[in-house]
Amino acid sequence: MEFFNEVIGLFSDFANPKKRVFLGYLGISLLIAFAWLIFYHKTNIRGAIARIFDRKIWFSGSAQTDYKIFLINRVFTGFISPLLLTQVAIATAIYMALVRSDLTLWGVYSDVSIGVVVGMFSVAMFVADDFTKYLMHRWMHKWPILWPIHKVHHAAETMTPMTVYRVHPLEGVLYATRSVMAQGPVIAVFYYFFGDSVNLYTIVGVNVIVFVFHVTGSNLRHSHVDIKYPAWIEHVFISPAQHQIHHSIAEEHYDKNFGAALAIWDWMFGSLHVSEGEADLEFGLTENEAHPSSDLYTAYIGPLKEMARVTASFWHRITLVVRRPRGTATARPQRAEGSSSS
Repeated sequence: MEFFNEVIGLFSDFANPKKRVFLGYLGISLLIAFAWLIFYHKTNIRGAIARIFDRKIWFSGSAQTDYKIFLINRVFTGFISPLLLTQVAIATAIYMALVRSDLTLWGVYSDVSIGVVVGMFSVAMFVADDFTKYLMHRWMHKWPILWPIHKVHHAAETMTPMTVYRVHPLEGVLYATRSVMAQGPVIAVFYYFFGDSVNLYTIVGVNVIVFVFHVTGSNLRHSHVDIKYPAWIEHVFISPAQHQIHHSIAEEHYDKNFGAALAIWDWMFGSLHVSEGEADLEFGLTENEAHPSSDLYTAYIGPLKEMARVTASFWHRITLVVRRPRGTATARPQRAEGSSSS
């Protein structure tokens, strides 16, 4: 019985409204996809069904690897989660530091309307979480030490909602730590200034803004249904089609659309690409990456080997600089021809 419960637990995300693949969100995404294909693309019902449930996508080698990585990572998470920092630990530490500081602002805004406080807190949590997701995602592409683990996700050549789970365990740990470091300080600061009136506007226990993100088709970001928004909206919110552009191997799409829910970060930092006119995108990695989409060994062990090579190369260059006699010139490093991240 205990073993059976553990097996059921592997699939608990499908019953958890806090997770993107909650069955309710998946069902709504399915309806949105049908509506998009029928009313925007003028596809008949039979064609829409064939497009959405295309066996070449759902049962491709790449998709099957997504499913396997999902299960393996769920087992890994069960072991590693108790060892990670939590929001409560970070929030408590910062809150106690504020209380013990020379500041005399504890509870200074405790008389503010509870509705206002809760609204501000919900927005602050969402913005802090979304902005740090953008930064982490951008660093994953830009930093040579992080790209090897992130390209496990980008190796997907076909995308389904399960592709969101196609991540190396190290990336999962980094994103979990990011979440704690982003949300913990917000909780502490709001409790310090506003007292115990702090809470989230929630629907079924989920931040209402995150809830809206999920019920408006977040699962379609990793799919073959290219739902676009008007260009002005895509400067504020990332559409499913924009995230598909992020996965494209076309050179003009490299390092574009890092945002999770908000596109304003991409707009501010020059990485925005709106989805007008895009079609028939090819997903995966460029040829020079040489990373197969359906090989589990490469997905889990390959990034560790590549990170070790990057680290060794870095220390080798540092050693050369330290040991170089004074007055010796060094050649400017040349970028490898054809190298870029996707």
